[in-house]
Amino acid sequence: MRNWAVGGGIVCDADRILMVHNQRRGGRSDWSTPGGVIDEGETVLEGLTREVKEETGLVVDEWTGPVYTVSAEAHDMNWLLRVEVHLAAGYAGVIKIEDPDGIVTAAEWIPRTQLTQLLAGQQLWLKQPLLDYLQGEVEEGYEFRYRVDGVDLDDLRVQRL
Repeated sequence: MRNWAVGGGIVCDADRILMVHNQRRGGRSDWSTPGGVIDEGETVLEGLTREVKEETGLVVDEWTGPVYTVSAEAHDMNWLLRVEVHLAAGYAGVIKIEDPDGIVTAAEWIPRTQLTQLLAGQQLWLKQPLLDYLQGEVEEGYEFRYRVDGVDLDDLRVQRL
């Protein structure tokens, strides 16, 4: 079973959230907070800081959290995803994308009032935790757990546990 450890970063500026546009394999695309897979030998915060710099150009020196975590098990596709999401205490720099993976194609400040619309159609394990957290519906440190059934990305059955 493939096991991914991912760091996600919530970076806020007034009433806006920094979101990145990801171009996935097979032509799919989505929006998410910046972050990515933690490399071997890195702590979650080291990897998250690196990913945010690569994907947005911004430098975050201090994180709080984890503000929430996400676990998604997809036995039919043979993977387990664990995401630890932290809140940036501040940032420096200007937006400049230098993603060595070539996945991130844009980084934009999105007003909180537009996030639900932006995330419509995204995977449940991505949109629900972020929206619930930003709307104050869960306590800090809450764990979101999901079961993913199926192998066709357009026809997955996702259940919150």
